[in-house]
Amino acid sequence: MTAHAHTHPATQAANADPAELAKFGALAHKWWDPAGEFKPLHAINPLRLDWITDVAGGLAGKHVLDVGCGGGILAEAMATAGATVTGIDLAEKPLSVARLHRLESGVDVDYRLVGAEALAAAEPGRWDVVTCMEMLEHVPVPASTVAACARLVKPGGIVAFSTLNRNLRSYAFAILGAEYVLGLLPRGTHEWRHFIRPSELAHDARRAGLDLVAMTGMQYNPLTRAYTLGADTAVNYLAAFRRPLAAPG
Repeated sequence: MTAHAHTHPATQAANADPAELAKFGALAHKWWDPAGEFKPLHAINPLRLDWITDVAGGLAGKHVLDVGCGGGILAEAMATAGATVTGIDLAEKPLSVARLHRLESGVDVDYRLVGAEALAAAEPGRWDVVTCMEMLEHVPVPASTVAACARLVKPGGIVAFSTLNRNLRSYAFAILGAEYVLGLLPRGTHEWRHFIRPSELAHDARRAGLDLVAMTGMQYNPLTRAYTLGADTAVNYLAAFRRPLAAPG
């Protein structure tokens, strides 16, 4: 058993917390404002895109699923990089914003209102790459999302996650620093007890049949206001896993 402290009530069938969906729904109209509440997502998106492209061995010509796509910031970027992208979310308002922005940008992404578990049951093993960024810390049962992502990706394909570590430093930086001192995120964006240690994510991934292939940390420098990737995984981190090819029969 991992040490996840996810015991609050939720819509278990969809592995979604209604309060979390409502929280992001209320901010949905600001999703594409690079100076608004989602400014950090816009700032880290080039880093995320480059890292995903690297661990996936390129995105051009690949079928990519973005789980918890929100307003589509990463999904559009991956489509622009040449991937055929499907974005899924259980929050209706951010998806509506994503579809509206698709009309403005002309970047083709297939947005669907569906959960990862339901899609995994309907269309398993369809995607070359599955991404699930900044979402695991917002769902009641992260292991369920991890397992669904493992079912959704093709054998030999890559699943990429990003989330927040759970320790004193992450509380100081991600909660106190980002939400209260620097104002990078709206207060209440995150609950520290829902953060996930790398060992917990790796454990859930192994149980789902995934092999770890890469992990990196993401740091924010308040002086330069710049984000960088590096070895320090104490606060934000990204992890990539591969679904093994089926053993020959």
